[in-house]
Amino acid sequence: MRRVVVITGGSAGVGRAAACAFAKEGAAVGLIARGRDGLEAAKREVEELGGEARIYAADVADAGAMEAAASFFEEQLGPIDVWVNNAMLSVFSPVKEMQAEEYRRVTEVTYLGYVYGTLAALHRMLPRDRGVIIQVGSALAYRGIPLQSAYCAAKHAIQGFCDSLRSELIHDNSQVRVSMVQLPAMNTPQFDWVKSRLDRRAQPVPPIYQPEIAARAIASASRHPHRERWVGWPTVKAIFGNKLIPGLLDWYLAKTNYQAQQTDQPEDPQRPHNLWGPLPGDHGAHGRFDDRAKSRSPQLWASEHRGWLGAAGLLAGATLLLLPRSRLVSR
Repeated sequence: MRRVVVITGGSAGVGRAAACAFAKEGAAVGLIARGRDGLEAAKREVEELGGEARIYAADVADAGAMEAAASFFEEQLGPIDVWVNNAMLSVFSPVKEMQAEEYRRVTEVTYLGYVYGTLAALHRMLPRDRGVIIQVGSALAYRGIPLQSAYCAAKHAIQGFCDSLRSELIHDNSQVRVSMVQLPAMNTPQFDWVKSRLDRRAQPVPPIYQPEIAARAIASASRHPHRERWVGWPTVKAIFGNKLIPGLLDWYLAKTNYQAQQTDQPEDPQRPHNLWGPLPGDHGAHGRFDDRAKSRSPQLWASEHRGWLGAAGLLAGATLLLLPRSRLVSR
């Protein structure tokens, strides 16, 4: 059956890649973003891949606009089956140079935008007692890094919001599901459009992954909405490392992550950014790191097939137990 999927931040980056992944499944996709150029291009791409698309230009920081967008998509496409919160903003800057309004703006979009999108989805899914809400998160939801304090704080907030919401859905015996997909560094256009005070051009902390890997994890989470889905070994290492050695990570990141988040190319302090409004044009799914980005994630494959891998492990263990003792003795 055709599913109806809504994606915020669907005009570029991970959202654009996710729209294409759902289109290949024949889904009807509702796309929300501020920039109409990117939305129109994403709509064409979805339709070329076999999906149906509608677009709605809006700022996710506007709760009323999220309600209006949800109503529009249900009128145009039918009941929403999957809602993907993905829209984000960031500022690359030391805390001591940040402005109060910059923290407010990043929080409004990257955290409250998820809250408003979730509320719009719940208002429609709860009465039907079905639906999946996917929050596109990050390893930075667990481990903050230097130079991205506003973004890291927003991702941490999303994590806490989801914990509360899941518990309430369980209490209410609701069949609506919430899944958070925690991503590693992605090759998306954000590093050329976010506001930056860095001396050199920003980059994702290597290793870098292609957005199609994130899209695959999001599509998988829509079918099998586990509590969380960690994508890539860097994500796994960051989350576990912060649980085990947070103080050591403070020191390590202080020594390494200023350099790791910058290329050797100088930044243009006058270049336009998207903090207050969208940049014109179609920016697509990929950033400028195609030559360095990984297109595969063995960790994600193992996560998606953990049931089979667990069964294989049990079978191997049972086989060893059943082998004649003489076969197990070293000769």
